[in-house]
Amino acid sequence: MRLVAGLGNPGEEYAATRHNVGFAVVELLAERWHSGAWSRKFRGLFASAEVEGERRLLLKPQTYMNLSGESIQAACAFYRVEPGDVVAVHDDIDFELGRVQVKFGGGHGGHKGIGSTISHLGRDFARVRLGVGRPAHEDVVGHVLGGFRRSEQPIVVAMVKRAADAVEAILRDGVRAAQNAFNVRADDDDN
Repeated sequence: MRLVAGLGNPGEEYAATRHNVGFAVVELLAERWHSGAWSRKFRGLFASAEVEGERRLLLKPQTYMNLSGESIQAACAFYRVEPGDVVAVHDDIDFELGRVQVKFGGGHGGHKGIGSTISHLGRDFARVRLGVGRPAHEDVVGHVLGGFRRSEQPIVVAMVKRAADAVEAILRDGVRAAQNAFNVRADDDDN
């Protein structure tokens, strides 16, 4: 059994923000996997699906970003999911808009949601990082809690699809294979 947690903030005012791209990926996976309705569980919105003979759990913590680990840990404890079977999907200001990278373990890099998850699970879980760009003149909090510009929307749509593909590759082929397939810049990819 695997758990995919998209990180973000609850509420309509945050729905289209840079900080909530993790939610968008998990929502796309729920559509692909025909998971059915979301229910309120584990201080989050929860869904599950049977995919290729395996039960896959989807979670959108509703604790606000800085406490995401509380929700993820509660779901893991209930379903006895080991940290190595968790994939956290989140925004990353250190990558240019549109970049997707697969990572396993390591630190939080200043991301409060990943920091919270590490404090509850330890470091040994997979992450799919989605580039939202670093602001040139704006403060970081305002940037991640702000929406995407209309001109950025096609890049965001493609990034969310690529990130969902990366999650599926992790679950199907493992982290290393997913890293080999997805940790290239789009402009370096010959495909």
